[in-house]
Amino acid sequence: MKTFSVPTRVYSGDDSLKVLGRFRQRKIWIICDGFLATSPLLERLKQALPADNPLSLFSDITPDPTIATVVKGIEQMQALRPDVVIGFGGGSALDAAKAIVWFSRQQGIDIETCIAIPTTSGTGSEVTSAFVISDPSKGIKYPLFSDEIYPDIAILDPTLVATVPPAITANTGMDVLTHALEAYVSPRASDFTDALAEKAAQLVFRHLPTACRQGDCLITRGKMHNASTLAGIAFSQAGLGINHAIAHQLGGQFHIAHGLANALLLVPVIQYNAADNRARKRYARLAQVCGISPAQCDERQAVNQLIQRIEQLKNQCGLPRYLRDLKVGANQLEASIPAMIVAAQADATLKTTPRAATAADIREIIEALL
Repeated sequence: MKTFSVPTRVYSGDDSLKVLGRFRQRKIWIICDGFLATSPLLERLKQALPADNPLSLFSDITPDPTIATVVKGIEQMQALRPDVVIGFGGGSALDAAKAIVWFSRQQGIDIETCIAIPTTSGTGSEVTSAFVISDPSKGIKYPLFSDEIYPDIAILDPTLVATVPPAITANTGMDVLTHALEAYVSPRASDFTDALAEKAAQLVFRHLPTACRQGDCLITRGKMHNASTLAGIAFSQAGLGINHAIAHQLGGQFHIAHGLANALLLVPVIQYNAADNRARKRYARLAQVCGISPAQCDERQAVNQLIQRIEQLKNQCGLPRYLRDLKVGANQLEASIPAMIVAAQADATLKTTPRAATAADIREIIEALL
């Protein structure tokens, strides 16, 4: 038996921040990073909130939020006891907000509403039952999953992502595509998640190059924002796979942006997974749905065409193809591989990968990035 539910209420469009007007006389705590704390976007958020709401700010969020950051946030939440928590920013800020709220609730500290407002189009964290926190001392990222992690409200305002730089737009957009692909070939995929993953992939292939090239096009930005959320719902229900299991380790070991780590891995992972009959059929079907391959195309040919289209998309967005392009040398990688393999095998996302992977398989996928 499979289940499907979306506990998060989603508001989208360039006027969606107006929904914040419903909150009156509430203690509101905003969680964001240091850059957003001094940006005009934060002022826009504050202006959307009625003046009778006391506001507090926690802006210690850094990329790949750490256990120490989450602990500090929990301590502040215990002191403030807010009614409403707003996670505002990219995946790191949203994950940190969700982690702080979830751990606090485990300790009996509750809030009325948890709101997620993304300022990048990539992680889908605004609608997922997961967050990722890191331990820099070990170079490991830990993904946690629970139905209690879902935010209550997600606000998708495309005007908040209009100034995101092309490189970040590309990285986060490839994260969306990875979410869609992994959800699509997951053993837990269903008709419901397939529909979401297919639409998300279609939107990425069509709109990501324009979003990178012409960031102020709000129609395009809105499409990528929607794609991120659609893929987020899909993988939250169906799960991810080996692409993310290894990407978490690349990020932890070499501080590579998560979306870029996923983009580097996409082709070798598809080639690995496509040895599985079911996964190959589903990759081929997705290629056809996205207009990459003609109907009734040979499965292997369709998979190759999907790979070629992904490589084309990465080129259009100016993304590197190999770790050496990021100044990660062969010796440096080789020294890290044993620990990366162990951590990838323990990563929760590996549970829903379509093809079981041995240590040797994981090593081969990683070495393909040189």
